[in-house]
Amino acid sequence: MPTIWSKQALTAEGWQRDVAVELDEAGRIASVMAGQPASGERVEILLPAPVNAHSHAFQRAMAGLTERRGPSGSDSFWTWRQLMFRFLDQLTPDHVEAIAAFVQMEMLEAGYGTNVEFHYLHHQPGGVPYDALAEMSGRIAAAAAETGIGLTLLPVHYQYGGCDKRELGPGQIRFGNDPERFARLHEGAGKALAGLPGDSVLGVAPHSLRAVGREDLAGTVKLAGDGPVHMHLAEQVAEVEEVEAAWGKRPVEWVLDQADVDGRWCMIHCTQMQPHETEGLAATGAVAGLCPITESSLGDGIFDGVRWFDAGGKIAIGSDSNIRISLTEELRTLEYSQRLRDRSRAALASGEKSTGRRVFEAMVDGGAQAAGRGAGGITEGSWGDLLALDGKAVDLQGREGDAILDAYIFAGDDRMVSRVWAAGRPVVEGGRHVKHAEIRDRYAATMAKLSAAL
Repeated sequence: MPTIWSKQALTAEGWQRDVAVELDEAGRIASVMAGQPASGERVEILLPAPVNAHSHAFQRAMAGLTERRGPSGSDSFWTWRQLMFRFLDQLTPDHVEAIAAFVQMEMLEAGYGTNVEFHYLHHQPGGVPYDALAEMSGRIAAAAAETGIGLTLLPVHYQYGGCDKRELGPGQIRFGNDPERFARLHEGAGKALAGLPGDSVLGVAPHSLRAVGREDLAGTVKLAGDGPVHMHLAEQVAEVEEVEAAWGKRPVEWVLDQADVDGRWCMIHCTQMQPHETEGLAATGAVAGLCPITESSLGDGIFDGVRWFDAGGKIAIGSDSNIRISLTEELRTLEYSQRLRDRSRAALASGEKSTGRRVFEAMVDGGAQAAGRGAGGITEGSWGDLLALDGKAVDLQGREGDAILDAYIFAGDDRMVSRVWAAGRPVVEGGRHVKHAEIRDRYAATMAKLSAAL
């Protein structure tokens, strides 16, 4: 059984020195022992590799195409969304697999061990299903088989264009299913995961209250069984207003009153919550799935992280639109947004833990819950999702304990990541994915084809 030895490691017991982590043949952590002589694979600093809790892989290929104003002279989430719909009409299954593999590779090189894919691109342009109903889910699974990333696949149920149950428009039509067809698609997605390692997970994602009828929400959730349930919630002001006008309550209020929300749930964004909603949702044990870079890019608003943490809420971090995949930048953006709003410093620190330590551990714990994979720290029995930092990096010289995380997140960047393991699989060495050139070249060829089509 392989052993990874580190000078300093952030374990479930806190920071420890001279730590030997032994992995079993399945990729789980068999033992964690501090104060051990150097042996096996040696690294300077060892951390648990967090979960990327929210991704739409195909949107990575849109990066750089949405930074111009539209004909109206103003731009918003809704104008960006229309461009996204036009773009995705160009995508074939081969494109999606190549893009997903590149995205997963970038996630691993950034230090993530798991991709939670909120997957809603199901059908052909025009909405006609592929011969294999879950063809696109199979392409996400195929990408994970190549990259070695831990995968939680969330097929998305998307039926309506709004709370009035209007038909899906152009672009959206590729997402759409009625409940019966979606149940068959979900079953097919489960079969697509069967060839992956045992750490892969199937969950479900009712897209949003606007896209799934209230009478169908419970049935969609039931498909997940014991698996995770993710849903976009309260991202945009217009979304909140539409739900309130149609259903008589704001989205978070409606969910708290009508849905059986518990620790299986991960609510994505939640940037438009009032104080009583923040505290009420935190009390359910659900995870808030935050995507600070994308929320900044789309002008969503600022999540009330200080109030959420004070209420005992759990967080996970995702790269969402994948315009930029950077673990450190997501956490830095989250913390700095709180400082800018409140004109404060160390907004998410606690009396016992520094800012970096508190947000990183919260991300690890909440992300593990949101992914449902049984990872979540350097502790016996967890999957071996691990990342090593380059202890020779300038900003880490002389740093110990929490100061390592503070330097990594606020002074450094993802180039400090030297090695990554996903369920014990060595996927990043020397800061590069073990198949970096092959995956990069295929993505570059895909981008060239898409650019010509556009």
